[in-house]
Formats: sequence, C-alpha cells, structure tokens
Amino acid sequence: MPDAVNHFKRFQNSDDVESYSTGAVIFRTGDPGECLYFVKSGVVSLTTEDRELEQVGEGGMFGEMALVDGASRSATATAITACELVPVTQRRFQFLVQQTPFFATSVMRVMAERLRRPLPPVTN
Repeated sequence: MPDAVNHFKRFQNSDDVESYSTGAVIFRTGDPGECLYFVKSGVVSLTTEDRELEQVGEGGMFGEMALVDGASRSATATAITACELVPVTQRRFQFLVQQTPFFATSVMRVMAERLRRPLPPVTN
C-alpha cells in the first residue's frame, strides 16, 4: 500500500489553492468542519488551548476528523509560515474515496496515527 504522504502528493499540482500568511488562523476549535486541507507548501501548527499537537508540512493533511464525522473542529490550525493549502470539500472527499480506495485508507491511517500518538506536554 502506498505511504500516505506520497499518496497525498497528488494534490501538489492542484490549482484550487488557498493562501495564508504567517500567523493566519485557518480554523479555530469549534468551527464547522467543511473541508480538510492538504499542505501544498508551508507549515501549519495544530493546537488545543494549552498545547501544540502537531506541525504539518508539505504533502501532509489536516482537518480530516471534522469532515469524516461531521462534528466541529477539535483543534485550531495556524500558519507557521506562509502556506498554500488545497481544500477538499465533503463532495470532493466522497468522490476521491469512491474513485481511489487507497485514498480512504491513507486518510484513515493518518487519523489512526494521530489518535494513537501520546499527547505532548502542556505548555505554559
């Protein structure tokens, strides 16, 4: 099975890009989850109130949980550097899952890795 990061590289050539400057908030905890994002360039920080959960760089994905389960965002996403992100709406996500079964498996793998990872220490 292809590795998730390599599988997500398919989005590197997408023209459907949203640009964010350094420090821009992409979404906040509690916002509706209308799409997931693939990082075409730059680095995004995922945080909760008191800790950074992860930094996602080029070829990575974030925002998938809210898209999959329909709940609100569980973290805040902030651009650490200037970023170009490829949004994937629910409709596009469903199409990709139907057309490319490995895509769905790759998304599930990323989610499972995040859920299994121990939480980082609380920052003050």
